[in-house]
This record gives sequence, C-alpha cells and structure tokens, in this order.
Amino acid sequence: MSHSNISIFIPHNGCSMRCSFCNQVYITGHQKEPDENDIINAVEIAKKSKNYDKNNTQLAFFGGSFTAIKRDLMLKYLEIGYKFVKQGVVESIRISTRPDAINQEILDILKKFKVKSIELGAQSMADDVLVANNRGHSAKDVELASKLIKQNGFELGLQMMTGLYKSNFEKDFYTAQKIADLKPDTVRIYPTVVLKNTELEKLYNNGEYEPLSVEKACFEGAKILKHFYEKGIKVIRFGLHSIEKESFVAGAFHPALSEMAQSYIYRDLIEKKVKIKGFYKILVNKNEISKVIGNKKSNLDYFKEKGIILEIVSDENISKFDIKII
Repeated sequence: MSHSNISIFIPHNGCSMRCSFCNQVYITGHQKEPDENDIINAVEIAKKSKNYDKNNTQLAFFGGSFTAIKRDLMLKYLEIGYKFVKQGVVESIRISTRPDAINQEILDILKKFKVKSIELGAQSMADDVLVANNRGHSAKDVELASKLIKQNGFELGLQMMTGLYKSNFEKDFYTAQKIADLKPDTVRIYPTVVLKNTELEKLYNNGEYEPLSVEKACFEGAKILKHFYEKGIKVIRFGLHSIEKESFVAGAFHPALSEMAQSYIYRDLIEKKVKIKGFYKILVNKNEISKVIGNKKSNLDYFKEKGIILEIVSDENISKFDIKII
C-alpha cells in the first residue's frame, strides 16, 4: 500500500513575508485557517476511501509555515493530530515549514506529538534568487535546518522550485545538487507558475519576468529528476497538484507535468542507444510504458520523424529509467 496524506491547509499562516510567487489561497483553495471540526471531517472523509490504510497515512499540515504560526495555535493543531495518532487512525503527523523556523526547541515539541516528517520550503539554494523572490532566508538556513532535522531523527523533505525570477537552469540544477547533498528522504519539485495577485504577476506584466513553458519545464526538469533518481532520493511530486483556473496567469502548469518530464528521460535514453533509422523493439518496465510512449505519443512521433519506428514492450525485469533494445 502506498503512502498517503490527509492534507490540512493553513494558507499563509506563519509566513513572515509574502514570497514573490505565492498565493496559497489559489493553490490550496482554502481561505481560512482550519478548526478542529475541519480536521475531524477531513479524517472521516479519508477513512471512507476504499484504499485507506491507517498504517501508511499521515495527517499533514501544509500550506503555511507550521512552526512559525502562533504557538498556542500550533500546539492546538498538534494536540488534535496526536489524538488520531494515539487512536491508531493515522500513523503519524507531517508538517511543512520554513528553514528559518526550525530550532531545537521546536523539534523537541514536535517529537512529543509524534511528528514524523518535516518538509522545508528551500525553493532555491542560490542566495541571489532567494533575495529576489522575497524568501527571507538563506541557503545556509536550509543546510542548518536540514541537518538539525536529520540529527533529531525526523524524516526530511525538501521542496525546490525551478524557473524562479532571477534563476536559470544552471542555478536550478545547482539547487538540485545542493539539496541532494543534504540527503533528504523526499523531494518535491515545483516549476514556477505565475498566479494572480502576486509580485511575480507584476514582474510578468512589466516584462521583467518570463516563466518557463510547459515544454521547457519538463525538458529541464527531466535532468533534475534523473539526478535525484541516481542519488537514490525519492521525488514525491513534480508540479502543482492543482490550482484554481481563474488564478492562473502564465507558466508551467499541466495535470500530466510529471509524466511529461519523465518522458524526456526515456527519450534521452533511447536517443543515446538508437542511432540508425529502422524498426526497434524497446523493453521497459510495465509501469513505465506510458512515459516511454510520451504524452499523446510524443516520443513515438519524435522518433518517427527521424525514421525510427519503436514498439514498446513490457518486461518486468527492467527497472525504472532503464531500457533494453532487441
């Protein structure tokens, strides 16, 4: 059974400043902080799912900077979550927060309430990019917080963004390398999307910022995904899960963004092995067939234009991001 979260969103709560790209209301669809009934209802809805597995489910507080919200509110949420842990309804608690909102006192509190996983919004490991996007913390803060989290026995998750204002692929890949060096348990990658009522929207409208296209975000994201895979680090998300349609201005949002990025990895693998026109049978893991074929058969069409005809065949002995040509 795969891992799942019961996600509780606390939009902007605990955020000391507004990042250039951020409007959590549009991303999460939540405009107010949740109360106890909201959390109870979310748990009850999750429990009714036929795939619900209490041993692999976490109650997850996302959307704001959990450890930076008012202490009494943070403790209230932790107490509610801990009840579900003690009752065996969920396995543990997961939170997301800022790198500069982590210290030993905070971690000691989180331990008491069976928080298991802490995700940090690193976004970039280039200090000039962090400053340009009003992050309010440094790359060093990410390193220090990550090390402290791991030293205290928590699972570490790190979140990064690509295509930020004042960034480029070299800085994005540098960020991926620095994040991999911290050996997180999980990573989330979010290509930047321009949302209404953000500083980034103003920069975009003024011609000062050009967001990544879907194609470029996937092409460059494939190289970053492959880097994490080769380092044995699990990427649990590539791209925003959803946003409100009326909030979208520009940028790399697509419901199949992750699969499209992974398709570029397979395109590159095939291209390195197939040099001559003709027909080729490609053996791949059964779970990877759609990625090898590509969104709307994009990979098959790409090679067809080069005079290369591919037949994709399932083989359970082939691992992810590997192929065999016969």
